[in-house]
Amino acid sequence: MKKKIKKALTYPIAVIVVAFVVTTILLIFVVPVFADMFKSFGADLPAFTKMVVHMSEWMQAWWYIVVGVVVGIVYTFGYFKKRSRAFNHFLDKTLLKLPIVGLILNKSAVARFARTLATMSAAGVPLVEALESVAGACGNIIYTEAVLKMREEVATGQRLQFAMQQAGLWPHMVVQMVAIGEESGSMDSMLLKVADFFDEEVDNLVDNLSSLMEPIIMVILGTLVGGLVVAMYLPIFKMGAAVG
Repeated sequence: MKKKIKKALTYPIAVIVVAFVVTTILLIFVVPVFADMFKSFGADLPAFTKMVVHMSEWMQAWWYIVVGVVVGIVYTFGYFKKRSRAFNHFLDKTLLKLPIVGLILNKSAVARFARTLATMSAAGVPLVEALESVAGACGNIIYTEAVLKMREEVATGQRLQFAMQQAGLWPHMVVQMVAIGEESGSMDSMLLKVADFFDEEVDNLVDNLSSLMEPIIMVILGTLVGGLVVAMYLPIFKMGAAVG
């Protein structure tokens, strides 16, 4: 499931990164050539072209600052991601609130919880011990902390159903399936049904995300690269219209 989510996000992220790299190259190496040509004409440039030329001049003068900021952000993110629990907590909590992506991560965590607990239950592992292993399989620190808290409550004699209700993360349908499993003694089969259902939901959402990202990518590419091309040819069109 994690691979599916990564696969859905890898392509758009890669395209956006390439678009920014191409834009940077155009600003540093291509736009100055056009700017010199426009200066030789001595004509007044359109406002959009002037803005792009100023951006190009700024990039030529301060490109190392941009590179340093990008490298610094990537390094800082990786550093705190590995060493700061508070940062991971904030990051995972923020990701869960994002549109579409957050929904995918929520459903993915529920599916992992259900499938792992079903496997442990079918193997005869006591519930308290099983929950400790399940906590690490959720893939999100918010769900991990919730499962560990549930484990403490179950250890004191509370039913899993009520512990899940108090956590407030699991859909009502999941809580009801767990309740049926506890009452009928078929916890593993109920949880497997939950896992299969949410796996299918995640697959559909990932497909929808891929379809949604394609027009967004086209807009970004058109804005960055197309905008630069239009800005460079506007003065030529303007001079052609004046001559005509």
